Amino acid sequence: MAKTAKTTAKGYRPATTAIHGGILRSQFGENSEAIFLTQSYVYESAEEAAARFKGDDPGFIYSRYANPTVAMFEERMRLLEGAGASRATASGMAAVTSVFLCHLRAGDHVVAAKALFGSCRYVVEDLLPRYGIGSTLVDGTDLGQWKQAVQKGKTRAFFLESPTNPTLDVIDIAEVAGIAHQAGARLIVDNVFATPILQKPLTLGADIVVYSATKHIDGQGRCLGGVVLADEKFVADHLHTFLRQTGPSLSPFNAWVLLKGLETLELRVERQSQNALEIANRLANNPAVSRVIYPGRADHPQADLVKRQMLGGSTLIAFEVAGGQAAAFRASNALKVVRISNNLGDAKSLITHPTTTTHQRLSEEARLELGITPGMLRLSIGLEDWRDLADDLDSALATLK
Repeated sequence: MAKTAKTTAKGYRPATTAIHGGILRSQFGENSEAIFLTQSYVYESAEEAAARFKGDDPGFIYSRYANPTVAMFEERMRLLEGAGASRATASGMAAVTSVFLCHLRAGDHVVAAKALFGSCRYVVEDLLPRYGIGSTLVDGTDLGQWKQAVQKGKTRAFFLESPTNPTLDVIDIAEVAGIAHQAGARLIVDNVFATPILQKPLTLGADIVVYSATKHIDGQGRCLGGVVLADEKFVADHLHTFLRQTGPSLSPFNAWVLLKGLETLELRVERQSQNALEIANRLANNPAVSRVIYPGRADHPQADLVKRQMLGGSTLIAFEVAGGQAAAFRASNALKVVRISNNLGDAKSLITHPTTTTHQRLSEEARLELGITPGMLRLSIGLEDWRDLADDLDSALATLK
């Protein structure tokens, strides 16, 4: 295995780290990070090859295991998150699935918040039990339910996302971490909606953080990627060998795209969050909108926690229109600037109908329990002028009168 580059970017502020962290320059002294599109590597001698495979030589072996461009992305993310170690994957769901399967065994048990992205909930509810790993879903905002769900001697992992997808509940990471550690379990946090700019789960007590780098980290709808951040021991004892042997590796080209995305991450997230607050306030005054959920507003159910735990309200808004699915579809179809897509964190503003897209596999009862109604829309705010977005939304919502 190749050792990830260690740089002097540690201690810099996020904007600087996101530009300079993890850079590995070749003998040519390139300024922009190089793309190493290679499957394998050559050795000066058979002895050197043997030392690489044994782990005595820190060079690269095979790009399924490690790659210089991917290593730069991993190190930059490690520094930005403040983690001990980082490993990149082919997608966000590869990161989520790997972080469970790399260390859990038959007979183990997972406690997870009910409010999860549809694919994450599939992994917890459907996939893990096939391997003898039990799971219990709880209301993530109810600390008592986390405590009650623990199975003594069996519960090995807690899992949550905060803010949640798509209802934007905010869960008290520090409190849940305390409950997990008392039970002898690790807390895994999906931090996609908050990004490493607005929330630092590891400083709040989380043990592992996962990202779909496809979202804000790329930020321009170009490629897939994922990343797991944890301490060095977890990565060395569990994750490294699992990724090496099962192969959910990140493409070097995608890693390069994600490195370029990180250079503007803070600027984009700050601007998008400012836009989101303006739009949320505008939607709250629109008569066609019956409910607005945005972590940056005082009427958010966990507004006090948001102030303690996050540095901003995020780039996502959930809102509900009267008239159910038909009204939600009519408003979405009338939009001109905002486009219909199930992605998020993009420079372009995007809207989706969770009931029929990201959470369509859940039963109607399960969706309603989470507050996902037929009239709910999830809006990912981009970098456009917020006034153009507001005009576009006003015009589309006017069709519901």
